[in-house]
Amino acid sequence: MIATDPVFFTAQIRDIEQQAMKLPNPPPLMEKAGLAAAQAIRDRLLKRSNQSILVLAGPGNNGGDAFVVARYLKGWGNTVTVVFAGDRNRIPADAKQALQVWLACGGDLHPGIPDGDRNWDAAVDGLFGIGLDQSNNRPIEGQYRDWIETVNRMATPVVALDIPSGLGSDDGCIYGVAIRATLTITFIGRKPGLYTNFGPECCGEVILCDLGIHLPSAPQPQIWLLNHMLAASLLPPPRSANSHKGSFGNVAILGGSAGMTGAALLAGRAALHSGAGRVYAGLLAENAPAVDFFQPELMLRPPSGLFELTQLHCLIAGPGLGQSAQALAWLETALDCNHPLVLDADALNLLAQHPNLANRLKQRNAPGILTPHPAEAARLLNTDSAAIQSNRMNAALQIAQKFNSYVVLKGAGSICCFPDGKRYLNTSGNPALSTAGTGDVLAGIIGALLAQGLNPGPALLLAVYLHGAAADRWLRQHQGMLGMTASEVIVEARSLLNEWIYQHASNFMNDGSA
Repeated sequence: MIATDPVFFTAQIRDIEQQAMKLPNPPPLMEKAGLAAAQAIRDRLLKRSNQSILVLAGPGNNGGDAFVVARYLKGWGNTVTVVFAGDRNRIPADAKQALQVWLACGGDLHPGIPDGDRNWDAAVDGLFGIGLDQSNNRPIEGQYRDWIETVNRMATPVVALDIPSGLGSDDGCIYGVAIRATLTITFIGRKPGLYTNFGPECCGEVILCDLGIHLPSAPQPQIWLLNHMLAASLLPPPRSANSHKGSFGNVAILGGSAGMTGAALLAGRAALHSGAGRVYAGLLAENAPAVDFFQPELMLRPPSGLFELTQLHCLIAGPGLGQSAQALAWLETALDCNHPLVLDADALNLLAQHPNLANRLKQRNAPGILTPHPAEAARLLNTDSAAIQSNRMNAALQIAQKFNSYVVLKGAGSICCFPDGKRYLNTSGNPALSTAGTGDVLAGIIGALLAQGLNPGPALLLAVYLHGAAADRWLRQHQGMLGMTASEVIVEARSLLNEWIYQHASNFMNDGSA
């Protein structure tokens, strides 16, 4: 896999800052951050000079960045109003110096937001950034909460410095209230909270300004963004003219108990449309259909028929499986198979209920891939959904280590975690995916990519990004998030996958690499 954009926890960002300040000629980080942010605001949001800009400055270094931003914007001919309610004598040294320079150039301070109904051309959030104390979950209250709520009601572009105030930089949680930014200009490195949980909702577009820091021994990332650049590097190659259905693998799906056969059929259809050569569905329901008339290419049979197949490249267990004694018995059989195993839905619930299954999964020689949503993740870790969402990054890691498996913790900013602890934050997808069956579709896509020869990690990453990108394309076409069905995700994913493979092959030929 190619190197992609690294993501750093707050402690790592602090480490980078401290190392930078120990260099022989330490860079003026606050000045560089403020200038970079001011330039981005000018270039992206301000259509003319002499515009009216509201700047909220907090009592820490984020406030210092805000003073620098205000000074540059004022120097470029804009009317800048700085709101500050901290103690000038207790703010950090760099922030105090930035404040003094702001005042020296003719700037002033306001103790509150003046003229609440005023039409500002832009608002800048420099209240807390990563300085918010997340260790004790202390929510933002009082005057700062009032300011944030006032800005959120404004019909004006809002720019957050480093991270929207009130948003946890490591977890994406909202601590009481959070700025809803149009644009977030983050410094030094990307933070997990920008991309998962409430991050995508609060941050708007994210721009990284690394401030040109070059260290001899920088912290090594363990988290990266899952974006189009990374996904494109994982694509299977174009198909050879001399190929057949056996060239692209066989996928089996175990599930489809009474009243839930549709889940298994959706997973099977997704696997077919994502390129698997053959797809078999073993349905538990007594009255299971003998044929899928909407997708007759699917080969339907009782569950026992799956384990009679001599050539199988991936087994998906869980879509519509149920939690009956019969379902448990078949899941135990699946765990004994020596194929890559994708566990979804009720397979995860059974795994949580029966510790002996967890041990068997952990000891398998073939790879496992788990696809829990927060409630399923909570059951796997014997906790509740709130605890999972309060620390999604750690929850994904715990599941991967507990079951020695690859994991995608689904949700806003899905987190893919490998058994060795590497994590990837997905940047595709939208709330249109909040509908029945989309998880079954994801499982089917993962299985198809495994069957076509991708290793488990790349198959998981490509499937998760493709799944979200399909929903993004649907949203663009329909100009809204309501009413997308899981079946439509399958069609959009197939179209995108073909386009990407063709484009990737064309770029490979055109750049002279062939």
